[in-house]
Amino acid sequence: MLPLALSFCAALLASAVSARADTALFAGGCFWCVEADMDKVPGVTETISGYAGGKTANPTYHNYAAGGHREVVKIEFDPETISYKDLVATFLRTIDVTDAGGQFYDRGHEYSTAIYALNDQQAKEAREAIAEGEKELGKTIVTPVEGPAKFWPAEDYHQNYYQSQARTLTRFGYVTRADAYENYREGSRRTKSVRKLWGDDAYHGVKMKQATH
Repeated sequence: MLPLALSFCAALLASAVSARADTALFAGGCFWCVEADMDKVPGVTETISGYAGGKTANPTYHNYAAGGHREVVKIEFDPETISYKDLVATFLRTIDVTDAGGQFYDRGHEYSTAIYALNDQQAKEAREAIAEGEKELGKTIVTPVEGPAKFWPAEDYHQNYYQSQARTLTRFGYVTRADAYENYREGSRRTKSVRKLWGDDAYHGVKMKQATH
């Protein structure tokens, strides 16, 4: 039997190993929506909205598009719960993978989709997930697999926007950010469009309510 001190150290080591996290970087149009969807994937431990892929440093919400960046979400996940390939497969089923010009009613490069593979293994698995998605859809998936990109976190008010109870002035009135997000998502018909494209496989792996937006 191990001495108590050694047993305690072994338990700490096992806990550290099981808590290992990997990182993914996805662009899927509005980062509020990507964050809201990915937060509902078992194995995802953290999501951070931000910008990536452009040529300028320290982009802000007011100038990221001019700098060539996309809206992205940095995702920390437990690879013992969900593999990178499965995470990519789930992500693809939350977006319109046939639209190269943006997402839903958000148009332009800044809202276009992309998978930023952080290493060669991620690139390989992402392309495998895309090939399987194309076979299922019977359509070409235009979401590119790109190389590593510098991630710049977005302003604090963008983080967890879909849950925020802070109030903001919108065309719907002075409402909470959570309500503004719901109004935006419904207006964009994001969820309905994804369900129309992917059918029963839409949002596969996302533990979400049966939304009709």
